[in-house]
Amino acid sequence: MSVIYVLLTISIIVAIVFFISFIISVRNGQYDDVYTPSIRMLFEDELIKENKEKSSESNKTKQS
Repeated sequence: MSVIYVLLTISIIVAIVFFISFIISVRNGQYDDVYTPSIRMLFEDELIKENKEKSSESNKTKQS
């Protein structure tokens, strides 16, 4: 029975260490996306075209 308490204590300590290391890596910017901003300009035209098409469709329905 005492082995369960030892294993439970060790597992909680390991979980806390991983959680602290995760928080530190997030604060240091480890998970920041540095690739998408460099290619965003390649896809903005499609978004603008879609917005223009939606606005022209809404204008057509308003005029009718």
